[in-house]
Formats: sequence, C-alpha cells, structure tokens
Amino acid sequence: MRFIKALVSLLIVAIILGGAGLLGGYVWLTNEIVKPGPSQTEQSFEVKSGEGLNAIAARLEADGLISDDLLLRLAFRLEGATGQAKAGEYQFGPGLSVAETLDRLIEGKVIQHRVTVPEGLTVAQTFRILEANETLVGKLPDELPPEGSLLPDTYFFGRGMTRQGIVDLMQTAQADLLEELWPARQDGLPFATPYEAVILASVVEKETGLASERGQVAGLFVGRLKRGMRLQSDPTIIYGESGGEPLRDANGNRRGIRRSEINRVTDWNTYQIDGLPKTPIANPGRDAIAAVLQPESTEYVFFVADGTGGHKFAKTNAEHERNVAAYRAYEREELARERAERDAQAEP
Repeated sequence: MRFIKALVSLLIVAIILGGAGLLGGYVWLTNEIVKPGPSQTEQSFEVKSGEGLNAIAARLEADGLISDDLLLRLAFRLEGATGQAKAGEYQFGPGLSVAETLDRLIEGKVIQHRVTVPEGLTVAQTFRILEANETLVGKLPDELPPEGSLLPDTYFFGRGMTRQGIVDLMQTAQADLLEELWPARQDGLPFATPYEAVILASVVEKETGLASERGQVAGLFVGRLKRGMRLQSDPTIIYGESGGEPLRDANGNRRGIRRSEINRVTDWNTYQIDGLPKTPIANPGRDAIAAVLQPESTEYVFFVADGTGGHKFAKTNAEHERNVAAYRAYEREELARERAERDAQAEP
C-alpha cells in the first residue's frame, strides 16, 4: 500500500534522528493507522465533489468506519495528499484500517455502476433506458441527438454520473470507432462517408441479430447497391412508419407490415427509394459497422427469415420466391398453433 511506504520513510527518519520519544510516537502512530477499523459490516460511503478533508474524515468517524477522524487527517498530511480524496461512491469492508481507507480515497477506487444499451435500438429507445437507470442523475436533453450517433455497449460509471454524460460517452465512442475502422475499409464500397457506413450498418443491425450472418448480410446489401438494386429492407419501412417503434394494431397488439406500408414512399422505405435511407434507422454496434466496412464476398442477392432467428439466402429470384413461400407456410403454421393454444386455454 502506498501509505505504508510513507510510514517506512517516517521510520527511517526516526531512526536517523534517534530518540525514544520519536520512535515511540512512530510505533503508536503506526499501530493506530494500520490496525483494523471499528466497522463490523460492509458499508458504502460517498465522497461528494468538492468535499473537504475535514468533512470527509468527520463523516467517516460518524459512520463508524474509522475510530478517530484526526488519524485520517494526519495520515493524509503524512502522505502529502491533503485535499486529494477523489469524489465518488466507495465500498468499505469490515475492519478496514485508516491506511487502507486512505489508499482507496487517494486512488479513487470507487464503485463502478453500469448501464447496458443493446445494439439496434433507436436514440429514443436508448434514452428510455438511460432515463430508467436510477443511479444516473440529471435530465436528458429535450432534443434527441442524430439517429445512429450512439454506440451501443456496456458503460461503467461512478455515482454522480449524469445521463448527458453517458450520451457524450456513447457519441465519443462511436466517433473513435469510425476513426479507427474507416481508414482500413475495403476498397470499392458503394458509399463515400463514415455517416453512410453507419446508415447501412443500422440496416444490417436491424436485419439480423446473428453474429454469424452479419458479414454475409452486409455483403449482400453491398452487392445490391453495386448492382443498382434497391435494398428492400423491411426495417426501413417500419422506421418510416413509426420511427423504429414496433407496429401495432388498433388493440395495441404487435402486427406485421401492411401492403399499403410497403407501397408508401418515405425517406426510409428502401422498397420505394434507391440507395440508402435518409438517416440511420437505429444505433448499430461495433460488429455491424465493421461488417459493412469489411463485407463478406457473396453471390447472394436475396434473403428472407427462416423462422428460427436466421435467414435463407438465394442467388436467384426463383429460389428466393421458394424461400418466401416456405416462410409464409411457417407463419401460417405458427398462427394456427397459437390459435389452437388460445382456444384450448379458453375452454372451461
């Protein structure tokens, strides 16, 4: 421990200077500072931003974590660290000595909280997660940042972190990731800027949740763009209709995409517009961004869900139509099964 080194230095001085009184004082001080503290339980303790040493030491004594605030103040001064206690929430175990308490305060060994934002959520959905986190403080901005500008991940923080602070971290993390990956991108990609890469990555992110498919889906979409084909991605329809929220019927139940929505022209509906959507349709994760910058080479140009969380890929329209027919049959079977289960539950 760093403070023990300070005590050793003090001992050397005492030996050089000599004197039973000085040596005796050193032995007493050492014993008091390194002996187990009075606390019998594990406790959390928060150091507030700007809080002075005297106030911190007094509260530690009042909470039963140290036996005498004077010892801690003296230890701070011997360390030459007056006023250097770092703000945050600490976890102090039973019997923690003054020396150990000092080391934790100086080194800032605060409790790390976390908030996890999954890939593929919109900014609005991400804000709801941050709003619901009870450890974060402060309000989120009324105006949402640009769609797709937040990098999904698990973020660690100390108590007192603001919600805006997490938003700033997420935006910085995405900017840093693009700065890292963009220069090493594959040659000949059908988009010209990092922002366009994020747009395509958001479509890939929404199309598949399987890591094993991400590179192939990215390669398929890159291939379609190079051929001048439309992306024809269902999630882009949904974003144009609801801003990425699930589509629901009049009773509030989730529903599929309607033919009228497929045919409706929006700035995002890639069944009706050429090229990329106007903006990202979600916040893509690291792997989706990496996939569109280094897409797999593939001859597939069509794909459809297979009902198990993955997709069936096809090189020709005829093959694709067969896959679509198989998926529609699966959907009908699932609907019939669900209906039979509901009927069985309704029977007296």
